[in-house]
Amino acid sequence: MTIDLQNTNIFTKSTKKEYKIKKQFTDRVIQINRVTKVTKGGKTLSFRAVVAVGNENGIVGIGVAKASDVATAVKKAKTNGLKKMIHIPITKFLSIPHSVKGKSGACNIIMRPSIEGSGVIAGGAVRILLEVAGIKNITAKQLGANNLLNNARSALYALQKLATKSDIYKNRDILLIKNNENSSFS
Repeated sequence: MTIDLQNTNIFTKSTKKEYKIKKQFTDRVIQINRVTKVTKGGKTLSFRAVVAVGNENGIVGIGVAKASDVATAVKKAKTNGLKKMIHIPITKFLSIPHSVKGKSGACNIIMRPSIEGSGVIAGGAVRILLEVAGIKNITAKQLGANNLLNNARSALYALQKLATKSDIYKNRDILLIKNNENSSFS
């Protein structure tokens, strides 16, 4: 039996094209926490990083990771965020199509579209997430607890609920009839 050498590396994950695609994403650190684990031999110190990753054009994700030093934790969180990306519909005014609510733990988020030129009116982790997603005109309010990780997650859940009119038509199997001169509807 002979092995075809060209087909042996078909299933490798890291290719040059994939590296170029990942390089386009920007990342911003939301939070870095120092955590300790108490073991039989003493306390083990490590760091937890929460990072928002996006391409500033409607794709965003949140990554969480722990490591023994800050740089490694941020790097691991970025790769974790790249695995959990979602696509967000953005209007031509760089806002969201409709109002939406999200919840994670005790954190609630309310997001509303805003007029052009108003900017991002949000605080903390939600502001960072929206800026990385590429949304420029939005009003958001955090209610409940002020845990940064849960606020970021609830904002991501809210953004996941967004849908455009064409998405809703497609899900309900509604055909869009355009007004033509040949149509009998007047």
